[in-house]
Amino acid sequence: MSKVLSQNFQLLLNPKQVRSEPYALKGRDGILNIEALRRARSEIVSWPGYRPTKLRSLKGLAATAGISSILYKDEGARFGLGSFKALGGAYAVASYLQGAVEARTGVRPSTADLAAGKLRDLTSSITVTCATDGNHGRSVAWGAQNFGCRCIIYVHAAVSQGRRDAIAAYGADVTIVAGTYDDAVRQAAEDAAANGWQVVSDTSYEGYTEVPRYVMQGYGIIMDEIVDQLPKGVFPTHVFVQGGVGGLAASICSYLWERFADKSPMLFVAEPEKARCLLLSAKAGRPTSDEGPLDTIMAGLACGEVSLLAWNILDEGADGFIAIEDEAAAETMRVLAEGRFGDEPIVAGESAVAGLAAMLLLAEEPETRPPVKLDSNSVVLVIGTEGATDPTVYSEIVGRPAETVVPGWASAQALEAV
Repeated sequence: MSKVLSQNFQLLLNPKQVRSEPYALKGRDGILNIEALRRARSEIVSWPGYRPTKLRSLKGLAATAGISSILYKDEGARFGLGSFKALGGAYAVASYLQGAVEARTGVRPSTADLAAGKLRDLTSSITVTCATDGNHGRSVAWGAQNFGCRCIIYVHAAVSQGRRDAIAAYGADVTIVAGTYDDAVRQAAEDAAANGWQVVSDTSYEGYTEVPRYVMQGYGIIMDEIVDQLPKGVFPTHVFVQGGVGGLAASICSYLWERFADKSPMLFVAEPEKARCLLLSAKAGRPTSDEGPLDTIMAGLACGEVSLLAWNILDEGADGFIAIEDEAAAETMRVLAEGRFGDEPIVAGESAVAGLAAMLLLAEEPETRPPVKLDSNSVVLVIGTEGATDPTVYSEIVGRPAETVVPGWASAQALEAV
């Protein structure tokens, strides 16, 4: 085993993990469940451009880390939007519009009917809104454009111009808010209440849970695809997944817990050291905010407050929480871009690599391998949640454009968007 990264990190094992008990206890199945996922998948697979994203094998990096294998689910090509968020925000927009049309007509349309423009006389007067670090807002804007309603997206001042432009390209109005992501969440909610708009957020809070449930349910397609794609006889022993507000991690956790019960892999949640609301919540035993400036390069994970729905699953479902430094993420991006250990080069954005970076850091330290049960037989699954969603930022970190890492990358993205 060789060291790939050498940064500091913080590991908190979860003493409350109870995945030996039935998933449905304590009403978890009322938040997310596989039956609802099947309904979401039946809609999403009908959308133009749908195809499962690739499950890649990083054999060289796995050997270097002293484990059996690393499976990397590459969400960078999802619907041409560049991230897994395409599954959540757009599905929530479609689901909300389906409900709105049904309330007016008594008939629930398919998302295909919405996308065909058959109901725009009903949907064009509806406005959806949300706050975003970039990727979720892009998905909501894309969903609004495809399914026929107006869209206003709130971003905080630290969101890059490239990400703002990508949102605006789908016809959304972009409003800039001073402060952090959480300030933008509050502003979007206040303005929505004042103007009669519908918030389509990827985080839930007191009194707002229905739409975020749709968002998280859409994310579940990722794990459903992975199970179909696993090589014969191979099943993960570990999953390392990004934190943020916790929506994706909760979706992955719930799927594995409900479907595989106590045979599900160990699940660890990775966060930036500068935005570790989930780790702090686990430490305190209740939802707890990170009150720092949240100034991390992992823009999609720059969240100071947990999603209450997500926490209801992760509180007793996750095996542990890891906080990593920005440079660990940056170096992991470069490792993937270079195919440093003989693997195929991968374009992975700043937030995409947090789970992989966390696993590598744990694997490098003899004292952390035993508690997290990483050994030469371990099969690790990570979710590469985004590609170069801001090509300028990606080039600055990696040292060269994504197009030179994977020739044809930009044109492939454009084709996925068709």
